[in-house]
Amino acid sequence: MPDRDCVGFLQWCLPRLGLRWPGYRKVRRTVCKRVGRRRRALGLGDLEAYRAFLIETPAEWARLDAYCRIPISRFYRDRGVFDYLGLSALPELAERAAARGGRALRCWSAGCASGEEVYTLRVLWDLRVRPDFPGVRLRLLGTDADAILLRRAAAARYQGGSLKDLPAAWRDAAFTRDGEAFVLRPEFRRDIAFQEADIRRGQPDGPFDLVLCRNLVFTYFAPGLQEALQRAIAARLAPGGYLAIGAHERLPAEAGDLVPLAPKLPIYRKAPTPA
Repeated sequence: MPDRDCVGFLQWCLPRLGLRWPGYRKVRRTVCKRVGRRRRALGLGDLEAYRAFLIETPAEWARLDAYCRIPISRFYRDRGVFDYLGLSALPELAERAAARGGRALRCWSAGCASGEEVYTLRVLWDLRVRPDFPGVRLRLLGTDADAILLRRAAAARYQGGSLKDLPAAWRDAAFTRDGEAFVLRPEFRRDIAFQEADIRRGQPDGPFDLVLCRNLVFTYFAPGLQEALQRAIAARLAPGGYLAIGAHERLPAEAGDLVPLAPKLPIYRKAPTPA
């Protein structure tokens, strides 16, 4: 498929899906390969024919929307973000929880793909934070629109490339080897739930002490939708809670009560309740 045709097709269809072309520049060929396979399966000659098919067949838009998902993830992706969470944000949240008599912290990973981000937080918590706060639990919820990816997350079985950024000592403590694969040990799967959900259609009930919404909403979604979801996420953050977005993302609107924290890190804190 000529790149010019691919670009033209995406610039036409993405706004109709609530998505934005700039987020797809670098991954456009991945999407167009998927569309090309679908077009050939339908016996359609070119993208113009597929465009006409979309117009005539409203149900096809849902399939196209699925082709536009870019589930790129790995453990400890963007090391600086997780270092900050492990050394600053999570200990601070745990200390506040312990001061209130010890309760569970709640974390939501939106667009969790195959679970790498959720399990990174579990390993980070268990090996770095929990020893100092044994009375505080961390409960994790991962949501994604792709049921196949969520089944992979539940299996907790990964190839070595997915773990290349995870500190080797943590990898050895948290995983067992099964041939070429790494399987997460059962003790690192507790207090974790995965749920099929499209963040555009609704969000889980808060409040959450930490929300990770990285490389999804603020990369691929249209500006108006980004702003609406920013407000929805902020509303689900507990006072004093943290939001982490993608390393190359920025919030689309005034942050309001979301205060940027570390220089050059995409981490925000919701204003705490006044004493």
